[in-house]
Formats: sequence, structure tokens, C-alpha cells
Amino acid sequence: MKTAVEELSPTRVKLTVEVPFDELRPSLDAAYKKVAQQVRVPGFRPGKVPARIIEQRFGRAVVLEETLNDAVPKLYGQAVDEVDVFPVSQPDIEVTKIDDGEQIEFTAEVDIRPNFDVPEYKDVEVTVDSAEVTDADVDAQLDALRQRFATLTGVERPATSGDFVVMDLRAEIDGKNIEEQQASEVSYEVGAGSVLQGLDTALEGMSAGEEKTFRTELVGGENAGEEADVIINVKSVKEKVLPELEDEFAQLASEFDTLEELKQSIREQSRRNKLIDQVVQAREKALDALLEKIDIPIPDSALKAEVDARKHNLEHQIAESGLSRDAFFRLYQTTEDERFAEFETSSRKAIKVGFVLDKIVKAEELGVSEQELTNFVVRRAMEMGVQPNQLAQHLADNDQLTLAMVEIVRDKAKAAVGDAAKVVDSDGNEVDLKAIYTEINGEPVVEEDAEADSAEAAAEAEAEDKPQA
Repeated sequence: MKTAVEELSPTRVKLTVEVPFDELRPSLDAAYKKVAQQVRVPGFRPGKVPARIIEQRFGRAVVLEETLNDAVPKLYGQAVDEVDVFPVSQPDIEVTKIDDGEQIEFTAEVDIRPNFDVPEYKDVEVTVDSAEVTDADVDAQLDALRQRFATLTGVERPATSGDFVVMDLRAEIDGKNIEEQQASEVSYEVGAGSVLQGLDTALEGMSAGEEKTFRTELVGGENAGEEADVIINVKSVKEKVLPELEDEFAQLASEFDTLEELKQSIREQSRRNKLIDQVVQAREKALDALLEKIDIPIPDSALKAEVDARKHNLEHQIAESGLSRDAFFRLYQTTEDERFAEFETSSRKAIKVGFVLDKIVKAEELGVSEQELTNFVVRRAMEMGVQPNQLAQHLADNDQLTLAMVEIVRDKAKAAVGDAAKVVDSDGNEVDLKAIYTEINGEPVVEEDAEADSAEAAAEAEAEDKPQA
């Protein structure tokens, strides 16, 4: 087989592949067997029709077509490996020549990862947040904990922001009650920011037993997007009462006996979280600094596929929310145009990041051990709330284990970039990432295993930092 490469653009090539007919022999034999199974010829059992009879009855072209359908995809894969290109799209293949018994020729146009060099990333300077834990940090965590254990007490006064009301709601359009837009005994925190515009304003100043009507746009159901009159009937008003900061609260909210013990635990956990943040920031900022040094053209097909995937996920989220499109975007304080523009920007960066990390994976000869794959599946299963064995089986059944391994080695490549950086905090102090790994893991990092351990620490840190699925 002989392959020639023509560069159509920095991100697209045309392969011209010439294949001697002898190399088609396995596919040709398989084609005769397949056709023999499909045809019925008097005097022959299914699958036992000789090749010459098949050609006489149905023509050589039928066999050649089946041969090429089997052989060309495999030959294309061999050609790609031979010329060392990295496809990022499905190829446009055309058989341009069939010289029966001699050779065939086909072309394949495909988008590829462009050629580029990764610049030196040793000693890239990045600044991360300080890991110092302040009294304000501890107070903020304590306040959040108090909010979780707050109690609601009924009050005989008008509702204000932060109060909870229990209310009945119904909606009318032109005086006609909309049955699906009514609810009873709804508990709601005033000022929480309802997608039902005007609700918070209407509730401010209302007391138990009062009724009020305000006009707004419905956000769900068959009448989503239509103007309606919404009638509120407040049943009760309750204020949130936070528990006092004392030993009794520590015993209620934690396993500790005293408030000081709880504060110390919060301080230690806050430090750990800040150290994890430093790890994540160091890797992200070091990678961003590296990306700024490289100008990489992005293949149109890869960009379109990435953007389309994000748009598809967005449509699924909107459908699952049960909200109208306007209400959904209002909830997230954005617009459809803004979200689509963000998709374009983030998709370009995601593709560029993948290209660069893949280059580093190859240069650093990074791989995936069985234990690393197991750890990945366990972490991802925890995030998804499923059993690890169930997720592992799903990945195997859907040919996604390769994608999982790509994600692992890319994380390790990002770790390599971050570990090579010169990191300081916002106070000007040098940050030793390896010391952070030691503190997080609770044991020294063995030098010969430093690369694997640092990558594992990075994966754990980023997993903890990501929102749960």
C-alpha cells in the first residue's frame, strides 16, 4: 500500500491511497462468503454457493462492492498510521479507481490536528490565592452551618426579605383559572429570587391572611410565556432563627463536644480546601500561560461538533427544568445569545487544550495504570451516585474506556505543566506543590513515584473542586 498526503489547509489533508489487489484478498474472500450466505441458488445450500456461480448469477461488481465496504475503512486506518496524522473528524472517502485484479485507489479528505510545537513550560510563573485561613473564613463556615440548623418561628408582622411564607398560588388569564398553575401550602423564602418575576416584590409587606394579585409571565406548563394574573394568599409568615454559637450548637451540628473543637476542625478543613484550590489554580493558570504562547488553528468540523454537543446538552437542561426558554435563561441570569457566544469561546479553548495536552502526553510518555483507571471509575461513580461496578460495565459496554483513559492522561499532562511551574501566592510566598501533596495525602511522596502521586493528587483535588453531578 502506498499513501500520499496533500495538505489542503493547516487543519485538513487529502490522502491518496493505492492498494495492490493482493492486499484485498482477505476482504475479497470474506465478501464471497457473505454474498453466498445472502443469495439463494437452486442446487446449493445457503453459504455453499461457489464464487464462479456468484459471479455468473449476480456479477463481479456485487462482490467488489462488498469487498471495498469491508477493506477501505481498515486501509484508511492503516494509511493514517503510516503518514502520522491525527484525524479529528470522519473522513470523506471516495474510491477513485478500481483496476480489477491489479489495484484500487481511493482518496480520503479529513480534518486533522494541526502541526505545532509545544513551547517550554518549565518555570512558567503563576500566582495563586493564599492558603492562609482567617477568622473571617471560619466565621463564614460557621454561619453557613448555623443556616443549616436554623429554625422557623411564626411572627405576627409583615414579611420581609429572608422570611419564609407559606402561601397558596393560582393564576388566571382573562379571568379564567389555569388549573395547572395553582399550588397550595407552598413554602418560600422571600427574596430568594423566584423565576416567577414579581413574586418577591409582591410578598414584601404581606401578612398572614392577606391576598394580593400581581401580573407576570408564566414560566412553565402549556401557558408558558403568556401574561397572567397571579393571586397570592399568605397563610403564615415565619422568621429564621439561628442557633447561638455555643458548645450545645457544636454538639448538635457535629461530632465535637465544644465550639472550640468545631472551630479548629473548620480551620483545618478550610486550609485543606485552600491547598486544593492552590493545586487547581496552579495547573489551570500554568496551562493558560502555555496556551497564550501557542497559536493553533481549530478545524471547523471539530468546533462545530463541540458547539453542537453543548447546545444539545443545553436543550436537554431546558426540557428537564420544565421552564420556558425565557424563564430558564432568566434563572441563570444570561441570554440565549450570550450562552451560545460562550459556547463558541469555551469550545475553541477546550479543543486547543486537548491538542496541547495530547502533545504533552506523547512527549512525556504518559500512560494509565490499571489502578489509576480503577480510581477514576470509583471517583466518577461517587460523583454520579452510582455503583463503581455499574459505571465500569457501562463504560465497557459503550466503548468509553478509551475516552476515560484519555481524560486520565490529559489530567496527568496538566499536572506535569503545573508541577513544572514556579508558583507563588498572592502574598508573594513561594508555593511548593509537592509539599501540598504530602499534606493532603498525609504521607511523604516517594521520589520515584512522584509523577504518579502528583497526578493522583491533582485528580483528587480537581474532583473535590468540581460541582457534584
